[in-house]
Amino acid sequence: MKIIVVNVNTSQSMTEAIGEAARRYASPGTETVALQPYFGAEAVDSYFESYLSAVAVIDRVLAYDEPYDAVVMAGFGEHGREGLQELVEQPVVEICEASAHVAIMIGRAYSIVTTLQRSVPPIEDRLRVSGLWDRCASVRASGMSTLEVDRDPAGAIRAVVAEARKAVEMDHAEVICLGCAGMAGLEEAITTELHVPVIDGVGAAVRLAEALVGLGLKTSKVSTYALPEPKNIIGWPLSSALGLSGDGSATKRPQRRS
Repeated sequence: MKIIVVNVNTSQSMTEAIGEAARRYASPGTETVALQPYFGAEAVDSYFESYLSAVAVIDRVLAYDEPYDAVVMAGFGEHGREGLQELVEQPVVEICEASAHVAIMIGRAYSIVTTLQRSVPPIEDRLRVSGLWDRCASVRASGMSTLEVDRDPAGAIRAVVAEARKAVEMDHAEVICLGCAGMAGLEEAITTELHVPVIDGVGAAVRLAEALVGLGLKTSKVSTYALPEPKNIIGWPLSSALGLSGDGSATKRPQRRS
């Protein structure tokens, strides 16, 4: 089984950290391949950067020219999952929803600790759309940007632990979800400090992707995630990657070299 794990930003160090987390959680025999977009922001902390990353992630997945069984989108609540589901039949798992699904299996209420306060509303929106909001005790911001989390792991641990403590003591959360792919690897430190289960979204998504593939399931193409109707797409990054032909089939361009 091969799962491609796509970082939503262009940070090489964060892609490496995401790849390491994916390998750590993957079952024996599962191959994980960490990718990053060819274009986009080095960190995603705003709506603009999220929408940009949505196109960039779709572009990168369509350019991947080897067989794979599932896709993990390693952006916490970022846009683009539904669009990618229209274009590929393999399961596409996004780490925010994966974390929440796992959390409600082991606790009554969960909280998410993310980066900046401006990242909270998009995460709340994603949970509402996916039907996972009712069991969410809170979404808390650590106050550190994605780049700061990447560059200062020790500071990230302190900031995330502080907000996780509030989530447990004040919001009555029973499970903590790490609300940024760049926080992968912090779970042990938080569990040691607070004695609650901590979920890394990359690990949760990889394991759920394995389960879907193991069950022989693919993305439904009956309606919502059917391939888009053929249209002329002019002057944007996916124009050659999408390659929708007149009969509705999709073709991929040759993989570009970074």
